[in-house]
Formats: sequence, C-alpha cells, structure tokens
Amino acid sequence: MFRRFALLRPHVEDGVPLTQAAAAAGVPVRTAQRWLAQYRAVGLPGLARKERADLGQRRFPTELVALTYQLAMARPRLSVAAIHRRVHRMATEREWAAPSYSTVYAMVTGLTHHKPNPAGP
Repeated sequence: MFRRFALLRPHVEDGVPLTQAAAAAGVPVRTAQRWLAQYRAVGLPGLARKERADLGQRRFPTELVALTYQLAMARPRLSVAAIHRRVHRMATEREWAAPSYSTVYAMVTGLTHHKPNPAGP
C-alpha cells in the first residue's frame, strides 16, 4: 500500500506527470492509472492489495482432484511423481488443464499430513 502511494505522491502532491512518476518507479502506466483511480475513489485504503476471491480453491475438475486423492491413498504407496504422471495423462486425454507437479505434491502432502480428528469436525 505504501509503495503504491510512494509512486503516486509526486503526481498527487507535486504535479509530476503520472507517466513520469510511473517510469521512475518501474511500474506500467496503466497500473499507475488504476492505482490513482482507486486512491481518488477510496483514499489510502484503496491502495491495499486485494485478496484473491478464489484463494485456497482448486481450479481443476472434481474428477481430477478425486483421482489424485485416490492415488495418494492407494496401497502400495505411489510416489508423487507416479501420481503426477497418471493425473497428467488423464487431464491430457480429457483436454483439461493438467496440474503441475508442485500442485499434485501439495495435494498429496497436504492429505497425508492431515490427521483426522476422531472426535469429529
């Protein structure tokens, strides 16, 4: 928030052209224009970074997520690389966006490190 205002301050207080202030800060002019509009509409709080609406949500088909979890729970235990290869193959066959290795790794390790509470949720 304060870094954004530091870019806008010369323009707002000293009348420096926004294009010049943006260039000096190494920020695209369109971004500086958007920040300026937010600043004028809301003030300093308008410059705070917004949290993603989809934070923590998976953007893959439910079937693909279910397959990943099913493979992670299989016995004998499969490596994350083997799980990733199978999930990637399924996604490619169905013309879906294939998850990266790091996404599959996060899903598998998150699942295997989660200890369910026997008393319930």
